[in-house]
Amino acid sequence: MNQTSSQHLTIRPACRLAISQPLLSEAGLDLSTWQVLVDSIFPSAKTVDGVLLAVRYCQARGLDVMKRPVHIVPMWSRTLGREVETVWPGIAEVQTTAARTGQWAGMEPARFGPELTRTFAGRAKVNGDWKDLESTVTFPEWAEVTVYRLVGGIRCPFTETVFWEETYSRMSHCEVPTSMWVKRPRGQLLKCAKAASLRAAFPEEAGYTAEEMAGKTIDGDLVAVTMAAVPTASAPSASESTASAVPDLDETTLAQIEGLLARATNSRAWASAHDYFVSRFQGEALEYALGQLTLAERRELATPAA
Repeated sequence: MNQTSSQHLTIRPACRLAISQPLLSEAGLDLSTWQVLVDSIFPSAKTVDGVLLAVRYCQARGLDVMKRPVHIVPMWSRTLGREVETVWPGIAEVQTTAARTGQWAGMEPARFGPELTRTFAGRAKVNGDWKDLESTVTFPEWAEVTVYRLVGGIRCPFTETVFWEETYSRMSHCEVPTSMWVKRPRGQLLKCAKAASLRAAFPEEAGYTAEEMAGKTIDGDLVAVTMAAVPTASAPSASESTASAVPDLDETTLAQIEGLLARATNSRAWASAHDYFVSRFQGEALEYALGQLTLAERRELATPAA
């Protein structure tokens, strides 16, 4: 190769998470954008599926993925016996969603309980190896935040209290806190207190956040759970027809699911309905509920505004 040719040669660094061109095209991305996503926006993501899940979630909910409104959170699946990457909104996105309702009426400064000091010990996997760990942390016993919402023109307070030892993120399912909860014991608890009060004030809008779900265990079929969070406005596929089949569930469960779906559709509270289904149902009922929720949101997104 001569010198003139070499001057025009672009050397592209190897991508940390390699992806095929068909998947890129399907997600509406180019290679440069993908490089930014895996290196800068989601640098701790371990899988292509995790990043694509975040992209599709943002596309479905009209969010700019480059502003990082969501986080990729590894969670332990008892069903699969391993960690999987899930997507949850950050506290800033939940607060923005509440403000967009036009009924947001402010938030009071946080209140913290007395400080406690405790030593946590356990065995966790670090860089692929199991190690005995010990960490001493000083943390507030609890935190609470009051969020205000206009209800019928009246400014109403909603206050939730969260406790540090019930909320903190654990390493590999032992009792040792993750590094973020060791470095920022007050800051992390504050985020969770805000999320809890926002959920109380805006139950139809606010769901669980990345800060609350990190280090937690999730049950059920994770493939169904995570993919149900990223519906698109495309036409129903063959798999959707399968999802719409009514399983052999009792009438009470079916009635609960139908009622929740109706409320989610009326208020467009897709994220909250998803989180509630995950916490409320298991197995066949969960798979059916999430499938129906996906179909409902796709139909709503595909319907032109009046």
